Amino acid sequence: MPRKGMRNIFFKSPSLTRMTPPSSPLHHTFSESLMEENIEVAQFIITKWDSSHDDNLVSLFSDKDEARQYLGSIKGLQKAMKYLVLHQSNSEKLVRAQLLMQTAMQRLQNEFYQILKSNRDYLDPESVSAHSSSRPSVSRSSFSEFEEEEEEEDESENENDSVPEVETASLAAMADLRAIAEAMISAGYAKECIKVYKIIRKSIVDEALYHLGVERELTFQRIQKMEWEVLEFKIKNWLSAVKMAVKTLFYGERLLCDQVFSVSAAIRESCFTEISKEGALALFGFPENVAKCKQTPEKLFRILDLYEAVSGLWPEVESIFSFESTAAVRATAVNSLIKLGDTVRTMLMDFETAIQKDSSKTTVPGGGIHPLTRYVMNYISFLADYCGILSNIFEDWPFTVPSALPESYFGSPDSEGSISSPISVRVAWLILVMLCKLDGKAAMYKDVPLSYLFLANNLQYVTEKVRQSNLKFLLGDDWLINHELKVKQYAENYEKIGWSKVLASLPENQTAEIPADRVNDHFKKFNSAFEEAYMKQVSWVVPDPKLRDHIKISLARRIIPIYKEFYESNGGVQMKKEMWGESFIRFTPDDLGNYWSDMFYGSRSSGSVSSSSRGGGRSH
Repeated sequence: MPRKGMRNIFFKSPSLTRMTPPSSPLHHTFSESLMEENIEVAQFIITKWDSSHDDNLVSLFSDKDEARQYLGSIKGLQKAMKYLVLHQSNSEKLVRAQLLMQTAMQRLQNEFYQILKSNRDYLDPESVSAHSSSRPSVSRSSFSEFEEEEEEEDESENENDSVPEVETASLAAMADLRAIAEAMISAGYAKECIKVYKIIRKSIVDEALYHLGVERELTFQRIQKMEWEVLEFKIKNWLSAVKMAVKTLFYGERLLCDQVFSVSAAIRESCFTEISKEGALALFGFPENVAKCKQTPEKLFRILDLYEAVSGLWPEVESIFSFESTAAVRATAVNSLIKLGDTVRTMLMDFETAIQKDSSKTTVPGGGIHPLTRYVMNYISFLADYCGILSNIFEDWPFTVPSALPESYFGSPDSEGSISSPISVRVAWLILVMLCKLDGKAAMYKDVPLSYLFLANNLQYVTEKVRQSNLKFLLGDDWLINHELKVKQYAENYEKIGWSKVLASLPENQTAEIPADRVNDHFKKFNSAFEEAYMKQVSWVVPDPKLRDHIKISLARRIIPIYKEFYESNGGVQMKKEMWGESFIRFTPDDLGNYWSDMFYGSRSSGSVSSSSRGGGRSH
């Protein structure tokens, strides 16, 4: 029970006009003697618990029998007052009954306040939402059925043995609050009851939002002026708070309102709206304000996180804030989704434009991976993690490829692996825009073989990124197969052009008899061509191990059999020792493989190439 100084905080004396004329059947069956008896019983019970004469601070609802008697006396007093209004409207008994009702309502109001305050830990939204689905019976009208609970106590006690203590206390508190609310509303004191409830519960919701990090003063103007690092931190906080706020805080508060004020839909709506609307508007206004700020492509993923959070919670938002008076909350959430979706589409267009405008003229040493390739593919592979969200965002925004593309790029239209979804086509297009830029950068290399190696390296990086990320599901097997074939074509072009002089130095028919001077000439040309190719290309790089091994094996298969046949047909080791000497036959077939094994790591030799005591390796 509240202290004496508290009891008049919310209370206002109602007027007699609160009592509406009763229906006639009641008053034909309700006698004057019953009326007087009800008033006497009410006076005894209400006076007994009169706050102005009670200094022991004992709660009326700590004793369920006493609470039932008290609520029952109020119902009896109501019947007596209705009888008096109809039959003895000027009677002193009506004044006496009205004063008793005021006393009773003041007591109930204080009890209502005290239960809300003292059971705060048991009425927190998390506790309410946790047990609501498993105990649907809680929603019954307690005031009308409070008197029947005594018969059910033995049965419910057995059930409560398996119910956690917190849940039991929460259910009991809600039942008491609901009984008080129904009694006060029935007696015409709804305003006093609602006022207490709104003040206490709103402070709890506001405090919870504050601890979750929801800032109400984050206007668009403030957000627009923030450094990205600061704003990103606030976005992360919001993302961690919004799920708890919707699924626990607002959901639990809606349930509590529905339970306590189950007798009146209008009061449920009024209470929940006043308690939750302001905080919910601040919560869902944040992503909309973020979306309206100027963005750069790097910020896209946080925008997608915001969109994913709001869209994922939309069913709950629509259900929890279903009242007409909370339509603004739903509208704010929808507007956030619209603004975030618009921002995502704009940022992807800006990203494409940034690729097209890349004007770097510096070539990558050794034909390695260009920074543009790394940046674009890292960006797009992260983008693929949001393919579901992106599909929703672009659902009503069909994409038309700006230029005619070969069928092989997207796959056959009849193929199961062809690219067909709008987001898949957009991703494929972004990669194609980047590859076109890489074609231009490849042309900057003075060595044609190096330009092909550059294209092979970069396309290999692209295909590996696709294979190792969710991009493989967006682009499909056909896309991967087509582009892996292109990698091999680029590598083959590098081999043909980069080692053409080496092959040209050998005779077309390696087994045909050739005069000694021509044999000598072929060996000298081979030595010179191989050394020139090796020394030029030893600093070239192939970062991908699989591609590097593929090129080495391909070179070995392309050159070693031809050279070996010529080498063996023209004296081989014996010729080297007895006729021609070291200067004419510098490489054995095995030496070639040893040299290639050192290549494509980006290292540069400072000396000439020679067969050494290490099995034909390089001398430094």
